Amino acid sequence: MKVVIYTDGASRGNPGPGGYGVVLLSEKGHYKEISEGFRKTTNNRMELLSVIVGLESIKKEGTEVTIFSDSKYVVDAVEKGWVFGWEKKGFSKKKNPDLWKRFLRVYRKHKVKLDWVKGHAGNKYNEKCDELAVKAALQSNLPPDRGYESSETKLFDK
Repeated sequence: MKVVIYTDGASRGNPGPGGYGVVLLSEKGHYKEISEGFRKTTNNRMELLSVIVGLESIKKEGTEVTIFSDSKYVVDAVEKGWVFGWEKKGFSKKKNPDLWKRFLRVYRKHKVKLDWVKGHAGNKYNEKCDELAVKAALQSNLPPDRGYESSETKLFDK
């Protein structure tokens, strides 16, 4: 089984209200959209979370997955192997360790390749993900991004 995932994240302010959008396409012609928003987060968190949620949506382990993301932060961290070095160092002094740990758990369940796609360049599915992410960020009564808000609190608890 092969799956293609397109992802995007958005935030209105950095930090600010944010959201992610995901489009999943299977080789059997299945199509699925996923999105969610949060009251205070960052663009990088939403970019990474979109990839995580896309991968978590695949139930059959060992699936071949190609992920298209317009986030150099996410694509380079994985494809250049940086995240594996960060993991060995316990994510010391790295942002978003909660999401990177969650990513690695689901990443290891599948055969994943990440490809960078230029954002806002007319790619049909990247544009759809952007639309989903922005719409999610604009919702009212958004839930907290607990990983972001709890790490933000820790900065002031010292």
